[in-house]
Amino acid sequence: MKIIMLGAPGAGKGTQAKMIAAKYDIPHISTGDIFRANIKNGTELGKKAKEYMDAGNLVPDELVVDLVIDRFKDDDCANGYVLDGFPRTIPQAEALDAALSKIGESIDYVIDVDVPDANIIKRMGGRRTCPSCDSIYHVDHMPPKVEGKCDKCGGDLIIREDDKEETVKNRLAVYHEQTQPLKDYYDKQGIVHSVDGTIDRKDVFAMIEKILGE
Repeated sequence: MKIIMLGAPGAGKGTQAKMIAAKYDIPHISTGDIFRANIKNGTELGKKAKEYMDAGNLVPDELVVDLVIDRFKDDDCANGYVLDGFPRTIPQAEALDAALSKIGESIDYVIDVDVPDANIIKRMGGRRTCPSCDSIYHVDHMPPKVEGKCDKCGGDLIIREDDKEETVKNRLAVYHEQTQPLKDYYDKQGIVHSVDGTIDRKDVFAMIEKILGE
């Protein structure tokens, strides 16, 4: 069961990826985790990636795909995996397909967690974070007992830069330009399944379970 998660920043695809990984006993794989593991272990691929990252450059698609394919060789991928945050662009998707084809494999499902931009802006813009203990709140769904104060340590809550409306809008613009076309790319392969990401996460997961047929 080889799965790719799609969805805008804040759509909740990471949460669903973890739930899929837990239920189906397959690893939840992100490129960030792969980079960190290879750099920490001093692998040849990790050294190459670090050179680009240290220079402030993006890691080339070919090298990212090499790192991902190398990760698939681990024993925990025997029954499949769920990819979160990769591929991000059409060239990455094409390179991944080509690499998988060489080893006689292909992606089985692409799960698109669909949430309108307005919902995401409201969802992320309502987040409040405590810089002292990293507790997270939401003004609508999980407000602190005292406005602007952390329940756990009493610290002042802040809006992270990533959660500010302008930042969220910019991230969404990049997503629509670079990543959303992946939906059309995989749709041509007949493997895209969209789920409504605006409902409760347990209900979203129930929809995903039906798609995966288990």
